[in-house]
Amino acid sequence: MRIPSTKIIVLFAVLLTGPHARAQAAKIAAAADLKFAMTELASQFEKQSGAKLDVTYGSSGNFLTQIQNGAPFDLFFSADSEYPKKLEAAGLTEPGTLRDYAVGRIVIWTPRDSGIDVAKAGWQSLLDQRVKKIAIANPEHAPYGRAAVAAMKKAGIYEQVKDKLVYGENISQAAEFVQSGNAQAGIVALSLAMSPAMKDGGSWEVPAKLYQPIFQSVVMMKASKNKDAALKFLRFVKSEAGQEILLRFGFTITIQASDIFSLRLDPAPDALANLNRSQG
Repeated sequence: MRIPSTKIIVLFAVLLTGPHARAQAAKIAAAADLKFAMTELASQFEKQSGAKLDVTYGSSGNFLTQIQNGAPFDLFFSADSEYPKKLEAAGLTEPGTLRDYAVGRIVIWTPRDSGIDVAKAGWQSLLDQRVKKIAIANPEHAPYGRAAVAAMKKAGIYEQVKDKLVYGENISQAAEFVQSGNAQAGIVALSLAMSPAMKDGGSWEVPAKLYQPIFQSVVMMKASKNKDAALKFLRFVKSEAGQEILLRFGFTITIQASDIFSLRLDPAPDALANLNRSQG
């Protein structure tokens, strides 16, 4: 029996837009501080592997809630390690896939035309009369916001500047507040300050001793529909090429690149015994 051409066209369209086609793109939930580094990571991975990635950026705390409520992500790149651990404890992750992939750092950033020499003034730049608003990520669900508050308190200036603080939903939005002029200074991720859009501004790195290390972790979700592509991307992130990209955007690497290649979807109980932060 000859199938009418119109039916063939409809069938072809279904194959292109149906579940099987969508499944080809691994869905990535990525903390906002990864925006520029992840864009390059994804681009290089797609060119090398032929696989497709669908990356969504936001605050790690919000992603935690979304995943708990069934959001169909394959991988979760968090800006801290606590949120992935909560998902692991709830049985929502693929066993043995939790990994630290980087340590984040924070800087005070000001626009180029601010007239403030932030590299010289350091904390004093936030006390400058020209600074009416200081942008940080919301500390309730953004690890970079919590780090900023902790650092200001240890530096002894929090009480002096707390009324100037404005909160971005995530660290990327906090950076946008300063770029747009809605704030005159911000405490943002070093990875964003080093991006093409912000590298012409002034920055001063906040001493790491003033806040808890921002260990950033990734985990694969148990409900992932694209485990093969997700695993390949994890390996790429920890490859020499992936590590070079993270380093270039200001991240500190926590574990040896070769560690990720031992990752399996059914790891033995002690398969990750040698993976610890002391290797960084």
